Amino acid sequence: MKGFDPVIFDLDGTVVDTVELIVDSFRYAVRTVLGQDLPDEVITAGVGQPLMTQMLRLSKEKAQELYDVYRDYNHRRHDELIRSYDGMEEALRRLHGAGRRLGIVTSKSRETTQMAFDAVELDGVFGAVVTATDTDRHKPQPDPVLLCLERLGVGDASRGIYIGDSPVDMAAGLAAGLSTAAVAWGVFPRATLLDAGAQYWLEHPRQLVPLCLEGRGERVATADQGRH
Repeated sequence: MKGFDPVIFDLDGTVVDTVELIVDSFRYAVRTVLGQDLPDEVITAGVGQPLMTQMLRLSKEKAQELYDVYRDYNHRRHDELIRSYDGMEEALRRLHGAGRRLGIVTSKSRETTQMAFDAVELDGVFGAVVTATDTDRHKPQPDPVLLCLERLGVGDASRGIYIGDSPVDMAAGLAAGLSTAAVAWGVFPRATLLDAGAQYWLEHPRQLVPLCLEGRGERVATADQGRH
């Protein structure tokens, strides 16, 4: 078989454009609770991990308040700021139509994951969706990716790929035995994602189809390099 199967995706910043929503929510929470205006690269450094983990990194003492303020603001602005990536839905439906097993592994809660699916109409494409409430350990640990593989009925992960926009995506995918691809349209820059173990680089969603169906794409690291 050419290409990859299964194809597992991160959600935020990969399948749905929530970059503005996330950054804006962090800015608001940090300013409201901590009274600070921190650089975006500081407040988004933990993106890809569960929200409480990110808030504990910003302030152990006020993590719960940061979490609550973030969620309230994020939910109020969600449908206004979430967007689809140009070409993403078409690519996903082509992969699904070609028989590729598709999954989602996200650090979002089940509730906010469904909010995203409702906003961009992605129901019916993915055979398995794993959220933060499904495992005790989260990305960068492989547990949620392994659970997704199990739910997809995949016994051999060696032909699969995990596609995401954060360093923890790359780490989790590699730890689960998958190849990895990083996307250019998320939060983190290319250099950060390559350092984290990305093996393929995607500049646009339209490149998903040739990569996943035929194995054609910009290779930035070998499998062995990606696992070190």
